Amino acid sequence: MARHSRRAERDHSDHRWLVSYSDFITLLFAFFVVMYAISAVNESKYARFHSAINSAFKESVRQGSSGGLVIEQDSVIKSLIDERNSRFVELQRRQQDSIRAMLHQLDSVLAPLVKQGMVRVLQTGRGIVIDLNAQVLFQEGDADLQANAYPPLDEVAKVLNTTGLAVEVKGHTDNIPISIARYPSNWELSTARASGVVRFFINDGVVSQRLTAAGDAENDPLVPNDSPEDRARNRRVTVTVLTPTLKPVEQSNYWEK
Repeated sequence: MARHSRRAERDHSDHRWLVSYSDFITLLFAFFVVMYAISAVNESKYARFHSAINSAFKESVRQGSSGGLVIEQDSVIKSLIDERNSRFVELQRRQQDSIRAMLHQLDSVLAPLVKQGMVRVLQTGRGIVIDLNAQVLFQEGDADLQANAYPPLDEVAKVLNTTGLAVEVKGHTDNIPISIARYPSNWELSTARASGVVRFFINDGVVSQRLTAAGDAENDPLVPNDSPEDRARNRRVTVTVLTPTLKPVEQSNYWEK
């Protein structure tokens, strides 16, 4: 009997692996059934599910059966917009402070020429405009900077170096045609004068990528060219410090940005 009992126990222990093996096969079968169920998506049911989710997010999101916390989608969007607009207001305030400081600095360093009517400093919708009369910068019919142009342009360059804003330099003439070998028309003369001022700024440390030069000939007069005095006013170079346009965020296009 003892021998028979030991043999039966040995036979039972030899077949215990069948239990684990059958469990493993069962789990493996269940796994593949689940994988097949996931892969065989019912498109119509998925479409209804997708539509239901979208509809749910358009409704108020409620927490609790007693109507405790209610967060609406429009309120969430509005709070995000308000946050961005508050940053916009702060950025706008800083920009205005910077512009006022620049205007004050330019008025101070160019005060003698401003009093003589040779320079105007004003603010426009595009930025800060420095109008330099050509008499301060050039000989008549020439685009080479004369020596007395260096001090005021040097002061302007110092102010430009305090900001990283773009700068547009544009030359203007009166309506009297010019026709010489070097400058066949007022276009060449006005452009050459603007380029000469830009070269001066670059040599004075202003980053060239911030600068553009253009000539407008006689097409943007300050006053009608009816007298020698008025024609002299129209002969000028304008230096415009371009201020970027800031826009608040609108709720309708918030998510498009």
